[in-house]
Amino acid sequence: MTTTLVVLAHPNPGSFNGAWADATVQAARAQGDVVLKSDLCAMNFDPVEGAHHYRDQTGGEGCFDPLKAQEQAATAGQIPVDVQAEVDKLTQADRVVFHFPLWWFAPPAVLKGWFDRVFVHGALHSVDQRFDSGRFKGKSAVFCVTAGASHTESAPGGKEGDIAMLLWPTAYTLRYLGFDVLTPLIAHDVHRYHQGAQKSQLEHALRSLLDAQTDLMRGFDTHPRLQFNADADFDAAGTLRPDRPSHSHFIRHEV
Repeated sequence: MTTTLVVLAHPNPGSFNGAWADATVQAARAQGDVVLKSDLCAMNFDPVEGAHHYRDQTGGEGCFDPLKAQEQAATAGQIPVDVQAEVDKLTQADRVVFHFPLWWFAPPAVLKGWFDRVFVHGALHSVDQRFDSGRFKGKSAVFCVTAGASHTESAPGGKEGDIAMLLWPTAYTLRYLGFDVLTPLIAHDVHRYHQGAQKSQLEHALRSLLDAQTDLMRGFDTHPRLQFNADADFDAAGTLRPDRPSHSHFIRHEV
């Protein structure tokens, strides 16, 4: 049986992001999935990593080192309770569906903070367990994103910047853990300033997206994936080999 985790990062459950997340939950349950959910804002999840979360606040060295503090907590079985609940969900999940808006060219801070705290060093990744050897190898994730900008503004030559590049660091975070990352679903022009025909067109487009979520969940395993370089594409210094392809402007050959 497949387990699906739905992560929502939006302060308003009545938003389209909230409705889209609900559609994912319904579609996953309809096909027999076990569904887990993390509504980060409704949970009042604390996104700020810091010494106050740990018994040994300094990592044993007189200053707070997040990686060492997380590793020590994982080894001692003392991961913060709110984080451990999220770690358990991720560990159980076969796939994760993230729902969030794009704010200031990035996901909301609560989602980044969830990554900072929940992707526990020593529990979900380590020096030897990342990328191709990541602990989540064989699992997959997808982003369902809303953007206020139009499709043309969010294209590679658009004034708002290439949305694929804006989302790449978030996708690469999951790649670091070993996830396969599906090509994102993006709803453009999502804001409350539309009137008349534009408003009607947007509402129709959003209803279509909600209806299509059943097809997404049914076809999850065959949905196109983002391409990332394999570990073998890099030399001992961590530089992309000259004969290996570049899949992103973030990792490319020097010219």
